Formats: sequence, C-alpha cells, structure tokens
Amino acid sequence: MTTPTLAMLLQGFFTERLGRQLHASAQTVAAYRDTIKLLLIFAAEKKGKTPSRITLDDLDAVTVGAFLVHLDTERHNSTTTRNARLAAIHSLYRYALPLIPEQANTLSQVLAIPQRRHDRATVSYLTSAETEALLAAPDRSTWYGRRDHALLTTAVQTGLRLSELTGLAVQDATTTTPGAAVHTTGKGRKQRTTPLTRQTLAVLRAWLPEAGPAPDGPVFPTRRGTRMSADAVQRLVAKHAATAAASCPSITSKHVTPHTLRHTAAMALLAAGVDTSVIALWLGHQSATTTHIYLHADMSIKERALARVPGARTTPGRYQPADDLIDFLERL
Repeated sequence: MTTPTLAMLLQGFFTERLGRQLHASAQTVAAYRDTIKLLLIFAAEKKGKTPSRITLDDLDAVTVGAFLVHLDTERHNSTTTRNARLAAIHSLYRYALPLIPEQANTLSQVLAIPQRRHDRATVSYLTSAETEALLAAPDRSTWYGRRDHALLTTAVQTGLRLSELTGLAVQDATTTTPGAAVHTTGKGRKQRTTPLTRQTLAVLRAWLPEAGPAPDGPVFPTRRGTRMSADAVQRLVAKHAATAAASCPSITSKHVTPHTLRHTAAMALLAAGVDTSVIALWLGHQSATTTHIYLHADMSIKERALARVPGARTTPGRYQPADDLIDFLERL
C-alpha cells in the first residue's frame, strides 16, 4: 500500500474525518484550517521550501515546538489560543497515526507536547453605566452607526458569541410578539433560542429593514451585504469603547472585546437573581460549572454571604511600648 503524502493526509483529515465522520461545524473546520495553514507557512520558511513540498518529516516535534514559540513571541497569541492551535495539530496527528505506523515515532513525539497551564483571570464585564455609555457611542445618524448600535444592543442583551453574532441571519430573528427571539446554532452544534427584551426588539425592528431583504442575509452586514468578519466586529467594539470613555472614564481600565459583552449579559442575569443553571442554558455552555466563573466575579454575592457569617467577638488591639524602667529591669 502506498504511504499517503502530507497532502493526502490533509485532504482525508478535512473531508473524511472532520467532514463525514465528525460532522464538525464550519467554525471548527475554519479554526483547524487556519492552524494548519500557519504551521505549513512557518515550516516552509524554516526549511526553505514551498508549503506544497513540506513533508511529515519536516513537521516533527522540534518544528512544532518552534511553531508554538513563534505563536508566543511573534504573533503574541494568548495561552488559550496557543493551546487551541496545539489541539488542532494533535487532532491531525491522531488521525495520521494509524494510517502511517512507520511514522509513529515522529507522530508520538508531537502528540506528547503538552497543553500549557495558565492562570484564569476573573472575568471582565461592563457595569450598567458603562453599558449605557457604550450603547450611546455609535452615531445613529449614519447607516454604520445604526448597524453598530443594533449589534452592540443585541450582544449585550443576548450574550451571543462572536461567531453567533456574525452568523445571525435575518430569518433567525423573530420580531413578532409574543415570542420575540433570536435562534442560533452555537458551540457543540447546540441550537438555542434567546428571547429579546422590549428595548432590543425595538432596536432590531428599526434596523432589520436596512439590513437587506434576503432572509438568509446577515442581520449585521457590511456595506456590500456580506457577513462581517470577526476582526471587523472586534475593531468596532474597541472603537466605540474608546468613544464611550469620554463620558464614562472607567471603561478605559477595561479591555473591551465582543466576549466582554457576553460576560456583561451573564452578569446582568446573575445580578437579577437568575440561577446559574438557567444562565448556562442562556449562554449555551456545555456544562453548568462553566457558569461558576460569574459567581467569582460578582462581589455582591460574596458580600451578602459574608453578612450572614457572625464575626469573631474580638476588639482591636493597639501597640503600647513597654515602660522604660520596667524594660530595663527585665533585661537585668
């Protein structure tokens, strides 16, 4: 039997494994594709070859390790992104291992590269005043401003992921009442329906006629009618956060991203007394334990818990220096 080339392995991995066997989502396929593309370009530069001439021998543990360092030092990726890239590479190598057992040594060494542990910071979210300032930032006298205002309002209220926001189609938004909601298919191919508040519904009803008539068109399109990229939404949020800082300076202390808006939606639900299991369903979390990060971030919950604990019956003491004469006698 002919040993498969790297090109054959990649074709089989994306079409057979991810496409037919795992039925992976478009987001997963795109993330894995980007990782393999970056790895091939990096290896080609190191080996002095074109990407199409790279072989599996060129992608050994040393090269993959250097690629991970490159992600850290050159691309300035976070540990989370670095681990996600490594997971994609591991998935490819696990697929290749039974197909080319003669390369087991090379493949096993790459598979042995561990995920990096990292600190988990407390989630960052916007207060109600900061949220109001952000939503007021877009200039609604322009088409772009009305689109951005609708996007920010929807993100803050629904807590949709960035990919869910950019993938939201006009037909996915129900604006009739009762039952006004947005329908999404999120992480893990989970379908969920997120209800809309009266304020968000009013904003979407005003905006949707400008989004375009096609039912499968994006709710938040570019001027050409295409879906916005993730980078475009990130720039949009950062721009309006900078504008909002003029009226609400506390925003400057926070790194506001689309995911910050998701955290803001979760914290608003938690502050309203919504149970964490319901918040997990609202956000589409795989496990309710994921939602516990919001319990750690909410100081008011901890303060209420502390108020129920009886304090120790002690009185504060104050340092009193020893009498000079007694001190002299004690030293004799």
